Amino acid sequence: MAMTLSERRADYDVLIIGGGVNGTGLARDLALRGLRTLLAERNDLAFGASGNSSGMIHGGPRYLTAHPEVTRSSCLDSGYIQRIAPHMIFRIPFIVPIYGNGAQARVKLDAFDAFFSEYDRYQPLKRGKAHTRLKPDEAARVVPGLNTAKMAGCVTFDEWGINGTRLCVANALDAEEHGATVLIHTTVEKVHVVQGRVTGARLRDRLTGAAREVTATVVVNASGAWGPITAELAGLPGRVKVRPGKGVHLVLDRPVTDVAVNATSIDGRMIFIEPWENTALIGTTDDDTYADLDDLPVTTDEVRYLLEGVERVLPRVREARVVGTTVGARPTLYGWGKYEDELSREHEVIDHAAHGAAGLYSLVGGKLASYRLFAQEAADRIAPTLGNHTPCSTHRSALPGGEHPADVDALAERYGVARYAAQRIVSRHGSRAAQVLGEGGRGGRRGELRGRARQRRHALLLDVVGQRQRHDGDRGAGIGRRRAELGQHAVPREHRGRGVSPVGGRALHVTGEVCAEEVLEGHA
Repeated sequence: MAMTLSERRADYDVLIIGGGVNGTGLARDLALRGLRTLLAERNDLAFGASGNSSGMIHGGPRYLTAHPEVTRSSCLDSGYIQRIAPHMIFRIPFIVPIYGNGAQARVKLDAFDAFFSEYDRYQPLKRGKAHTRLKPDEAARVVPGLNTAKMAGCVTFDEWGINGTRLCVANALDAEEHGATVLIHTTVEKVHVVQGRVTGARLRDRLTGAAREVTATVVVNASGAWGPITAELAGLPGRVKVRPGKGVHLVLDRPVTDVAVNATSIDGRMIFIEPWENTALIGTTDDDTYADLDDLPVTTDEVRYLLEGVERVLPRVREARVVGTTVGARPTLYGWGKYEDELSREHEVIDHAAHGAAGLYSLVGGKLASYRLFAQEAADRIAPTLGNHTPCSTHRSALPGGEHPADVDALAERYGVARYAAQRIVSRHGSRAAQVLGEGGRGGRRGELRGRARQRRHALLLDVVGQRQRHDGDRGAGIGRRRAELGQHAVPREHRGRGVSPVGGRALHVTGEVCAEEVLEGHA
């Protein structure tokens, strides 16, 4: 006698909808616990806020006065992320200029000094350095060109940066290596709920048009700012609410400064400029958006707003050229009657059993810095419902490439590449860099590219991109951002900014008037 759908074993224990940092982080956590996990992402991994953030694994100083326990957990988790992905992490010292004359300015400087003295208590949890207090002339030596007119002084504090796109890819790779299935360019058309319980979903490959039905005992909506739309697919309109906050960053053609500098925008918001590899980022805006989340625009007004604010503290920013922008929508927890900056950056796990859809969960809110903790909290709730009581291990188990340190000098010598090129590959692939260089090092395809470059000296397919695709699972995550990275870091300065627009499909090609030999040698 044929079994009914409810009697069959589901194809998967958990279906996760969304390939941002929360979705990929949860997929990794569940896979490490031994659960059969499927992740479906309708675009590329890190398509939304995760791949367009400020890229900071910070300690949450904004919560220090009202919610110090949040600051502590943020610093603790920053330390865990550094432990599992040491090759991806880089230090970002911040400097905060305080302007004004007289007693009021001195009191403000003293207040900042006291605040960061309290923050110093948590810095050891994330290997951060203690804050310092600088006089105007000392600050000018740290940041040449800093506006010191009417400056009372500065305070410094220490944070850490990471490439959000690569963090998502690493979590997805590790999930796959522990048995999970990760599908990109795969949209969820319907979440099935039968007799008050979720049973699975209908998926469609956006490249081929092929549809398929999958069954799952648990379905998790981890689609970020798209969360309310995904909930409607399960017949739950209005049960998930977020206030999408549009965040824009400007990408400059040079670092401009060796440390991050805080500034104030015309409306009093705190903005910043930070060095980012061989470029600089200026960010960020925070505005309610009702636009199409798949195609958020960046306006000239937003560009001017950010440049104007930074220019007041660092006038020489105008010497740099804006070569790109990033834009994403933060999945901020919903709140009515508040300014955007007043909204909570906390996270929440919604169990939709109370809404007639047992087994369906939504992850709402959150930020890059606390993704691992958010994933652990969600997995701790979901796994026991599936009879799995395996404890979380994501804070101890290294992400791909983080297993052991890589010797950059030895790799450069062994594979005949510039040290700079080897360092950049290590920053992405860590201890697995030798596998990448081994396929693209001396001779082979690399030698072929050199020969063609000498003959034609114009646009070529870069072999290193092929290595990235193979070792990133051929998933094309963050294509536009990757092309921009290659354009800014591996291309001679006179050609930077050319040919870095996003492309479609799964293959990644880089074109432009640049010699492949120069790219492969890592000249900049």
